[in-house]
Amino acid sequence: MKKNLLSLAAAALLSLAGLAHAEGGEHERGRNVAPLPKHQQECSSCHVAYPPGLLPAASWQRIMGHLNKHFGTDASLDDATTREIGAWLKANAGTGRRGSEEPPQDRISKANWFVRQHDEVASSTWKRASVGSAANCSACHADAAKGDFNEHKVRIPK
Repeated sequence: MKKNLLSLAAAALLSLAGLAHAEGGEHERGRNVAPLPKHQQECSSCHVAYPPGLLPAASWQRIMGHLNKHFGTDASLDDATTREIGAWLKANAGTGRRGSEEPPQDRISKANWFVRQHDEVASSTWKRASVGSAANCSACHADAAKGDFNEHKVRIPK
């Protein structure tokens, strides 16, 4: 009896792990890649250096190709840095059901998976001075800079 329960528990855990991967688990969205120091340095000077798996390669290519008009800001970099960061983003871009979606205007916060994950957040919350917008992951996800968006660690500021 005890052996059957252990086998059943092991099978359930394996099934859940498979489901997490199929649904866009941590690895699929590229959160488990080694950080690129230049990406961290350049991108986090203005916002969280988003993990590359949150967008597909085509979105990253467009973003890196238009840094002079980066969501209303000139975020231009020298050519070598642009190529290095762009190649790293492309190599580690999202795949699978979630990661391959090209959201409107290449905005992570407009991706269907993002909208579903945040559907319980009132629109007024995004407008709070302490939050600013849906793109400010760090406001609610303290470990966003580390690529950790665990929903059990979310703290929505007042």
